[in-house]
Amino acid sequence: MNKKLLSVPYLFWSALFIIIPLCMVFYYGLTDKNGAFTLSNIAAIATPEHSKALWSAIRLSLISTVICLLLAYPLAMILNGMKTGHDSLTVLIFILPMWMNFLLRTMAWQTLLEKTGVINGILSFFHLQNLSIINTPNAVILGMVYNFLPFMVLPIYNVLTKIDQSVINAARDLGANEVQTFLKVILPLSIPGMVSGITMVFVPALTTFVISNILGGGKILLIGNVIEQEFTQTNNWNLGSGLSIVLMLFIIFNMVISAVTDKEGEVNVL
Repeated sequence: MNKKLLSVPYLFWSALFIIIPLCMVFYYGLTDKNGAFTLSNIAAIATPEHSKALWSAIRLSLISTVICLLLAYPLAMILNGMKTGHDSLTVLIFILPMWMNFLLRTMAWQTLLEKTGVINGILSFFHLQNLSIINTPNAVILGMVYNFLPFMVLPIYNVLTKIDQSVINAARDLGANEVQTFLKVILPLSIPGMVSGITMVFVPALTTFVISNILGGGKILLIGNVIEQEFTQTNNWNLGSGLSIVLMLFIIFNMVISAVTDKEGEVNVL
């Protein structure tokens, strides 16, 4: 049996669920309702409403990505220091949330954060001031960090486990202290994992609309919400596709930055 035939199901799947939908997005995004070529759908991103939603999405995504990085790096170093394997219970704890439904995880936080929710119920029991975090940008950021943190931890942890211990020992034998060893050896060697983690967190955070709908209560309008509304509420596929193309350019730019960093953490010359 020809081994190339084994790729036929994958090629069929890719064509049906990736290539054809992308072609449809570009077709609708570059045409008007009459099928005539136009760039007005893409240029609509410059309107005050759409540009505000785009920059709000970028701002919240960047904040969430930075928070995930600050939390994930120490966690990855702790896991690496424990010398645990990929199948260990400790690593499984970080992977386990990824097995749960994304929508259910987000709705659970809504139950925790709402004014009459679990957290405020506990605070009221101890006669403490209640939190008013639901339906705010902070709630959206919290939802992003919770849902996407494992995507930052695992790439960094994977890179740290591959660092040769002899390299670290050599740095210490040459007189480097703990801080110097980290800054001169460990941190540079872990850059590929950091870049991969940043990409895996920033891209879904930029495009999400479920988190802002549930935890933002519809008050936090991100570009993902605008696109979703154009498809499902106003039924304007042309405008929704045009805005999707603009968002796709931001995602491609982010992925190019990740692609130019090779496995050793060196930047390739394009």
